[in-house]
Amino acid sequence: MLIHRRHARVRRHAEALVVEGRFAEAIDLLTNANRVRPHPEIEARLLELRRDGLGGATAAAAASWPPHVPDRFSNEANIPEVTRDQLTSELLLSGILHHGCLLVRGLIGPERVHQLVDDIDRAFAAYDAHANGAPVSQTAPWFVRFDPGPDHEIHREWIRGGDGVLAADSPRAFFDVVETFEEIGMRSLLTDYLGEQPLLLAMKTTLRRVEPRGNPDWHQDGAFMGAGIRSVDVWVSLSHCGVDAPGLDLVGRRLDGIIDPGTSGAGFDWSVGASTVSQLAPEGIVQPIFEPGDALLFDHLLLHRTGVHPGMTQDRYAIEAWFAAPSSYPADQLAIAY
Repeated sequence: MLIHRRHARVRRHAEALVVEGRFAEAIDLLTNANRVRPHPEIEARLLELRRDGLGGATAAAAASWPPHVPDRFSNEANIPEVTRDQLTSELLLSGILHHGCLLVRGLIGPERVHQLVDDIDRAFAAYDAHANGAPVSQTAPWFVRFDPGPDHEIHREWIRGGDGVLAADSPRAFFDVVETFEEIGMRSLLTDYLGEQPLLLAMKTTLRRVEPRGNPDWHQDGAFMGAGIRSVDVWVSLSHCGVDAPGLDLVGRRLDGIIDPGTSGAGFDWSVGASTVSQLAPEGIVQPIFEPGDALLFDHLLLHRTGVHPGMTQDRYAIEAWFAAPSSYPADQLAIAY
C-alpha cells in the first residue's frame, strides 16, 4: 500500500510537470520510479511522454557534419571491429564513414542479454494473444498498442510477419531496452556522433525473433527513410547467429548514396537486386558471426540483408534500435524522445 501511494504521488508530480511543458523532467521522474518497482501504467505513460515531448531534444543542426575523422581501421581486411571498452565516438565515426559500419564485441552483458531475450518472447506471446482476441488488460505490460497519433499508421501485421514486434508496442520491453542503452552510455556516444541529442525512431525500433526461412532482400534503409539524414542503427544480437541462426549479410564498404532500388531483379521497389550487389562487392559479401551481446552499428546507407542460409535451424534474437538527429530525422518514422 505504501508503494502504491508513493507511485500515485510520483505520477501526480509528473503530470504537473507535463502541464508546465517540462517533459524531460517528467520522463526522468517516472523512469526513476519504475526502476524501483515496474508498473504497467507508468511504462505506457512514459511512451506517451516520449512521443509528445521529445524530452527537450534540440532541432538545431550541428555546425558542420560530418566531421573530418581519419580512417582508424585502414589496415582492417574485414569490417572494423572493437570491444565495448574501446568504443568511442571517434571510432564510431571512423567505422561508419569510412567502412559503412562498426562491429562492437560484447556491447551488452550476459544478464541484460538474458533479460531482453525473455522480454522478446513475452512480447511476441502477448502480441499473438492480443491478435487472437485477448484484451490489453491481459497482455500488458508486454503488449499495449502504441498510439502514434493521427499522422502515422502502424502496419503491425506486416511487421509481425517479418519476425518483429515494435518495441513501442511493448512498454516493459521498451523500458528495458532504454535502460540497457543508458547503462552502457549510448546516449553520450550517439550525441557525440550525431552532433545533436538523438531521437529514437519508433517506427523502426523493433524486437526481432527471426526464423531461418525465406530469401531476404538486400536493402539500404535510406531507400525509404531518405538519404539526407543522420542516423545510427544499434543492431544488437541476443543469440549466437551467423552459423546456425540468421545473421546479417553485408556489403562491407562505405557507399556514398542510395543505390537505385527496384532494378536488376529486385523483389521490391525499395530493395536491391543480386547482380547489383555482386558488382558492389566484387570480393564477396561479409557474413559476421555474432555472439550474444555483440552489436553492429551502421547508418541508412549500409547495404545489407538478413543472412539466411541452408542448414540454419535456430531462431535469431536481436534488438534493432534506430536513432536520428533532430534536425534531419525522417518524419514518417515517428521520432520520439530518447
